[in-house]
Amino acid sequence: MTTPPPAPARKHFSMIRGFHLADVFTLGNAACGVGAVFLAMAFMASQSVAQFFWAAALAPAAFVFDVFDGRIARWRQTHSALGRELDSLADVISFGVAPAALAFAAGLDGGWDCVLLIYFVCCGVSRLARYNVTAEALSAGADKVKYFEGTPIPTSVVLVGVLALAAWQGRIGDAVWGGAWVIGPWELHPLTLLFALSGTLMISKTLRIPKF
Repeated sequence: MTTPPPAPARKHFSMIRGFHLADVFTLGNAACGVGAVFLAMAFMASQSVAQFFWAAALAPAAFVFDVFDGRIARWRQTHSALGRELDSLADVISFGVAPAALAFAAGLDGGWDCVLLIYFVCCGVSRLARYNVTAEALSAGADKVKYFEGTPIPTSVVLVGVLALAAWQGRIGDAVWGGAWVIGPWELHPLTLLFALSGTLMISKTLRIPKF
């Protein structure tokens, strides 16, 4: 009776050596998102509108990093499972959690507002998860996906722009655009409905956005 050969030793995965240039830009995206959350919290403590504007400015900065990481990966042909997961996690922070935190800091802090902001973030997480599991099928053997199912999560930069404009006009906090409605036990600020709409469009199955 022969002894079966030993199983090959599992190669140790080195995260640092597994990083590519594109992944550095992806981490820049994540850093912008975390910075925006910190600045939103700092604004709530100090009410310094400058901190609010800096938080809002980090959203387009994160978008720039997000655009370049994909282009660099295609240019250097360094697509990897690690890079794809890093990109999704960074996007959740910068284009999901950070806009929701900025909205809360801007005064969209009623009970129904919180429900809708949580819904918005959960839609973003679901949208990214669906993209990860369907990207290969949607690309049909090409180098990249031809279209998005639902709006991409970076479109939340538009929502941040709306909040920044409101802050510029002094229409945040108690003076937030649209005022507040009391519905049952909680308040709802109508402006939060934009986040609910954005989240719903992200998880749409029928809406197809061409990817250029």
